[in-house]
Amino acid sequence: MADTIHPAAIEHLPPFVTAPGQTDYLFIGVVIFLIVIVLVIGNLYFQLHAVPERLAHRTSKVQMEIVAVLALISLFTHNHLFWIAGLLLAFVHIPDFSTPIYSIADSLAKISGRPPVDTPLETGHGEPVAKTEPEVRSDAHGGGI
Repeated sequence: MADTIHPAAIEHLPPFVTAPGQTDYLFIGVVIFLIVIVLVIGNLYFQLHAVPERLAHRTSKVQMEIVAVLALISLFTHNHLFWIAGLLLAFVHIPDFSTPIYSIADSLAKISGRPPVDTPLETGHGEPVAKTEPEVRSDAHGGGI
């Protein structure tokens, strides 16, 4: 008599109601759906969070690094002000002031007879370094020792 229906139950049960001991397909479907939705929304969140960094790739290296740091700080602190600051900084084009200044310094060094100065971008360091040029020895006696 396992197939008999309880007297208080209706005669026709909806298909999502399962018998005891049977597989609940609605539950499995909902769990899979929720896992997929959480992964999709998380992926969209991280894609949206990386927008300032992607925009900053067309700017200078220093500006891109500042935007990337602001995005990371925003991600870990959940403070959206850093993300907005990074987004605004990614949209603003900061002019390159160092190249003309180093060009002026290089021209002045050539005029004064000093060795020219490397830009920090050429050396990879933060401070300018004097270029080393091969020494030209000019002796008054024709180069003899």
